[in-house]
Amino acid sequence: MIALRSPKEIAAMRKAGLVVWHALALARSLVRPGVTTGEIDKAVERFFAAQGVQPLFKGVPGKVPYPAVTCISVNEEVVHGIPGPRKLKPGDIVSIDTGCRIGGWCGDAAATFILEPVPERVRLLVQVTRDVLRLAIRLLGEKSYWSEVAAEMERFVKQHGFSVVEAFVGHGIGRNMHEDPQVPNFVSDLLRRGGDFRIQPGLVIAVEPMVNMGSKRVRLMPDYWTQVTADGLPSAHFEHTIAVTGDGPVVLTAGPRGELDFEPSDPEEAKAISETANQLRVSRNEQSGQP
Repeated sequence: MIALRSPKEIAAMRKAGLVVWHALALARSLVRPGVTTGEIDKAVERFFAAQGVQPLFKGVPGKVPYPAVTCISVNEEVVHGIPGPRKLKPGDIVSIDTGCRIGGWCGDAAATFILEPVPERVRLLVQVTRDVLRLAIRLLGEKSYWSEVAAEMERFVKQHGFSVVEAFVGHGIGRNMHEDPQVPNFVSDLLRRGGDFRIQPGLVIAVEPMVNMGSKRVRLMPDYWTQVTADGLPSAHFEHTIAVTGDGPVVLTAGPRGELDFEPSDPEEAKAISETANQLRVSRNEQSGQP
């Protein structure tokens, strides 16, 4: 059952969304050669602790409970990459997904960051994934049913020669990270069989296109979490939590000035976030317990 949220509830969710935006802006500032994915995760974990919020990802049940507050997926990793000792290097694309709960309300967002230099086709993959999310945000203010948005998203991705991942979809969000409805980025069998839903004020969903350079197929790695492309080609992932209001769609995980990217528009704020990230960064020695 889809729960429609009141303006007061949506305002409460905005608080969580803003913390998520700051967490991803902080993570973005640490995406540079030589930094490990584990260091980025620990910085975000410390940031959440300083804000007094509950991370959504750590401890999520599975064959093994998820061990981190972020999912960091590099290159051919699609989603659910477990942070660890992997050092980032030039040519990587790095997808970071995280979420938190404040006052009982959740926010969830993701973005893919580029470590130059990358081939033009890889850069286009990231751009198309970013743009298809922006397309969905705009269409939430123009269409009546989600299937109409999903069809346009799928068409946009395929026009550029890429494929939409079908094994994972977006979701409703509110008191819990995953709520009804399922929000596919393509016209799925579920939508055709009556799982479509009306776009109406009070609807709050996490829209998260995952786009592969090659095949849409994915496979699970032995860690029980990391999903990689079946053909080993790169994948990109973007996500925002979005509320539909009487005035149109509102991105709850946008920045304080409405930034859809996780890059502050204010230079002073960018400097402050970078300084905070460096302060929160955990050294590789500290992670491994070495003196």
